This record gives sequence, C-alpha cells and structure tokens, in this order.
Amino acid sequence: MHNTIINLLKIEEEINLKNNQDIKIIAVSKTFNEEKIFPLLEHGHLDFGENKVQEALSKWANLKEKYKEIKLHMIGKLQSNKVKHAVKIFDYIHSLDNIKLAEKIANEQKKINKNIKLLIQVNVGNEKQKNGIDSLDVKNFLKVCKDDLKLNVIGIMCIPPNDKKTNEYFSKMLKLKDELNLSNLSMGMSNDYLNAVQHGSTMIRVGSKIFGERN
Repeated sequence: MHNTIINLLKIEEEINLKNNQDIKIIAVSKTFNEEKIFPLLEHGHLDFGENKVQEALSKWANLKEKYKEIKLHMIGKLQSNKVKHAVKIFDYIHSLDNIKLAEKIANEQKKINKNIKLLIQVNVGNEKQKNGIDSLDVKNFLKVCKDDLKLNVIGIMCIPPNDKKTNEYFSKMLKLKDELNLSNLSMGMSNDYLNAVQHGSTMIRVGSKIFGERN
C-alpha cells in the first residue's frame, strides 16, 4: 500500500477515535505532482485542496475528466481577476473574504450555470497581515452574500494565529458557526487537525501529513 494511503487511513482512524461525525479530509495537493496524487485517486479519495488557480488548472483539468467524483477546494487567497477560471475548475472556495470577490463569483458562476459551495474566511485573530472578514462583520457580510447575491455559503473558514492559543480561536469559530446557523467549519491543518476536530471542525485541510514534506 502506498505511503499516502497509509497516512490518510491513519488520520481517518485518529479522527474516528475523537469524533464520530462525518469529517471531510481535504488532501492539500499544492506543489505535489500527479504521480504523488494518483494513489489517493485510485484509493477513491475525493476531496483535494489547491492554493493557486493556475496550478489547479494545469493539474486537475484532465484528472477531473477521468475521475468525475472529485471535489476540488480552493483554499488559498483568490484574486478577483482569477475568479473566472476558479469558478470553472473548483467545487468549493474556502477563502471568500470581500464583497468585490463575492460579486465576481456570483457573476461568473451565473454565466456557466454553476453553484459553487462557498466558505467565508474569518480573520479570527484580527491579524493585520491576514486575509479574512473581521468576526464582528461576518453576519452582515453573510446576509449580503445570501440575500443580495444569492450565493451558496455553506460555512466559515479560518487560519488561526500561531500564538499558542489555537483552541481559543477554534472555540470562537464554532460559536460563530452556530450563531450564523451554518453547517460547515473549515479549520485544522497538518499540525492541529485533531484539536480542530474536537472543536467542531467539519473540514480539515491536510497536506504534509498525507503527502510528506514539501520541497
């Protein structure tokens, strides 16, 4: 059995011990080539994450033709000038963080009759250098996205600060998700996915723990 499959199965087992809910493991395949991804595809894994639109297009256009069930998640910052291409290749966008982007997504998906699943990125630690909507503004932003733009917002996402208070941020996100009456919470990466799962995460984004270290 290939290493990546062994790693994935181990993560699934760890999660099941902590939580019996259905948790989506997004295998973050950015920078890894098709050869590295192929064993997981053959194993039947469906959810993969990419950070860059160009890389996703070059890598996944053919693979999605062959493996029809694949769900591709955009987990990086999405520039509004890349939305047209992003809407074509991705099934989920986790990084919705401003009105201009929301409007562009609404327009582009109308053109091709597609209804992408969206998550609002929350700047949970109020970091100046990070993308995301301030947690106090999320409610209004969600209202505009749903009511005015008719977007399919299914949850919220965060990348918490690296300041040893991860669990506090995860708790804050779970509370916010419940207040907004959303069903999905995208949080937790290779170094903290078990904590995230214990704090109600429904989607974890794991790269190096599955594929190995990046070069």
